[in-house]
Amino acid sequence: MREGLCEANPVIGTNDPRTGRRSRDRVLDAAEIRSIWNACRDDDFGRIIKLLFLTGCRREEIGGLKWSEINMETGKLTIPGSRTKNHRELALTLPPLALEIVGSIPRREGRDWVFGYSGRAFSAWSYCKIALDARAGIAPWRLHDIRRSVATHMAELGVQPHIIEAVINHVSGHKAGVAGIYNRASYEREIRSALALWADHLQAIITGEPQKVVALRPTA
Repeated sequence: MREGLCEANPVIGTNDPRTGRRSRDRVLDAAEIRSIWNACRDDDFGRIIKLLFLTGCRREEIGGLKWSEINMETGKLTIPGSRTKNHRELALTLPPLALEIVGSIPRREGRDWVFGYSGRAFSAWSYCKIALDARAGIAPWRLHDIRRSVATHMAELGVQPHIIEAVINHVSGHKAGVAGIYNRASYEREIRSALALWADHLQAIITGEPQKVVALRPTA
């Protein structure tokens, strides 16, 4: 209508498709995380799932991961804004377990993608998820629930909300609006500590052994 291409909005009065829909709140507990992790095979999909747990990234960010985005010497994972949902670069210092997983992946000559075949990134999500569910044997869940679970468990460990947002590359809350315009801090050190703390806790969940790192506590 602004462009003068039509006289009336054809969708005026239509129903809102979001009406009655509840946002998902599924958080995987420790037993479910252990079941999923142990059900992962030593293949592309299994490694992707484990890296999702260790980083809190979105599935396409890891499924479409490129070797050029990983610095094995510094442990830095840098996903450009062209591959993130909010178009903001995401930089994470990976914990040792994540680097170990990445280091175990065979590199294919002339191919930048870490996962997938046939000249493209990983794409067999549905088939592999069905097979993983059959092995894990837990209540229905979605891959995106991993991201929510990572954020929730980090909060329970005492990681501050604005650091969790930085880890999962959200710009709501602490960095929304004016605050985000003036606060340009990257929180690199805090992100590294948060991911290391979470990785240690995750390993404790997987092995059933006591956690070695003390949970963070908010400062007064």
